[in-house]
Amino acid sequence: MSVQSFLQNKAILITGGTGSLGKKLTEILLTQYEPRRVIIFSRDEFKQFEMAQVFSPEKYHAIRYFLGDVRDKERLHRAFHHVDYVIHAAALKQVPAAEYNPFEAVKTNILGAQNVINCAIDQGVKKVIALSTDKAANPINLYGATKLCADKLFVAGNSYAGANQDLFSVVRYGNVIGSRGSVIPFFLEQRKKGFLPVTDSRMTRFWITLDESAHFVLACLAQMEGGEIFIPKIPSMNIMALAKALAPKAKIKFTGIRPGEKLHEVLLPPSDARHSLEFDKFFIIEPEFDFWGHRASKLTGGKTVSEDFEYNSLTNPHMLSVDDMRKKLISLGYDLGDCRPNAKCKTRKGT
Repeated sequence: MSVQSFLQNKAILITGGTGSLGKKLTEILLTQYEPRRVIIFSRDEFKQFEMAQVFSPEKYHAIRYFLGDVRDKERLHRAFHHVDYVIHAAALKQVPAAEYNPFEAVKTNILGAQNVINCAIDQGVKKVIALSTDKAANPINLYGATKLCADKLFVAGNSYAGANQDLFSVVRYGNVIGSRGSVIPFFLEQRKKGFLPVTDSRMTRFWITLDESAHFVLACLAQMEGGEIFIPKIPSMNIMALAKALAPKAKIKFTGIRPGEKLHEVLLPPSDARHSLEFDKFFIIEPEFDFWGHRASKLTGGKTVSEDFEYNSLTNPHMLSVDDMRKKLISLGYDLGDCRPNAKCKTRKGT
């Protein structure tokens, strides 16, 4: 089934819908597809107000704004009424904040996931896809640990739904270019001062654009069988190459790796390789515990990976060069003109 026919006349709810991904998904759903409803579920009324200036109910009759928190099961239960699909993007995502406020991270990222699962089953939602992160693979900080726990909950949630109802899958990818809190806006601001603070010259990260991530989520939602963790094949970059792409004349100030940070990120660890499949454009981690009587490998064309396989940002065969990154950033609207100290420089076209 095509994504177009899959989404036709359906009600889609996005938790954390006022975030970067939620807004991009909303844009795509309202302008490229014909859903019956697109429901933005989030807890911040001002962010909903701002979003409604762009996607107003007067212009887009399918849009709805629903105030609520995934911690509040009763509110979720009400919001999921007559909803076909849920994209679960709500989370506390800042690593330092999660370490300093661990109970809050657990309440939102783990207990919130449990609420989404239970309410989706109770309200007859057809499919739910949850957003994960590379930090959930072999986590070394609390944020990653809570997301790994949430991944496990969503995979196992299919057993609660019953043998004939496959509801839950997960999408896991790396850093989104230019999203809120990412390193690119920070570097663009810092280059005005003539230097960039870099943690470690060896550091590598996976890279995906906001548009690519949103389309991948919708494609996975359409083809999921229940229980899969989808991982897109995306390029990697070295932090020094990014610094050169953004500010070739800036000095580098090394600050050291921050607490809870890795040199290299992993999307598919070796411990999951024995039950993983490789496709042309993505990997799938199948459920290790076969609770509900079938595997996720109903999708055709997948090949098993080697037992010691690891999808790592350092060993990824697709590593972006400085020129690659400059072209990518320019195509996304970033002005990479030289900025000397104290000079006024744009970070995006028209700003």
